[in-house]
Amino acid sequence: MNLYVRYFDHEYLAKSVDDALDFLRSIPEIKVESNAASRITTFLNSSNLYPFRLKVSYSNYVLFLKTEAEDLEQFKEEEAMRKEQKLERVSSMAERKKTILDALNEEKIGWWEAGLTFKRVLIIPETGKCKYVDTPFRARLKAVSAIDAYNRIIDHLKSRPEIDPRSQFPSAKSDKFEYLFIGEENEEAEA
Repeated sequence: MNLYVRYFDHEYLAKSVDDALDFLRSIPEIKVESNAASRITTFLNSSNLYPFRLKVSYSNYVLFLKTEAEDLEQFKEEEAMRKEQKLERVSSMAERKKTILDALNEEKIGWWEAGLTFKRVLIIPETGKCKYVDTPFRARLKAVSAIDAYNRIIDHLKSRPEIDPRSQFPSAKSDKFEYLFIGEENEEAEA
């Protein structure tokens, strides 16, 4: 395992702890403390995958990263690939959120079956203290969209006197809210 070492615009790929210390000593503004070697060795031998920062002055740190790269160019190529993969993950998460929002806002005027599980505040009679209880609520209602159905359910629950105002309601985007468009006409109303 090698170490990528960076101090501001100085960077180096060290093959050993001694190699890293030699690099640090070559930078005039860094004073290498006597325990630096043991701290770097501990980081290198640990299972920690996060960067390690070694304090070298009042407010300056040297950054150490473990890497399998054999030279600085290979390390930079691997880092560029990691950043690209991270951007792809972030954009796919953004796309997923966008599709959830699109589904919630899609207009379908008619009957919806919707339900959610919320944290209802209940008072314990013996102690007078409160506790949160997962409480499911389902309804069949007329709405313009799934988000409209959600808002109507939340408004209804908040207006009920037996529901404590400290109760917590899930986001419409969470998995605690489910909905299904039934259709424009309610078959039960016709029967």
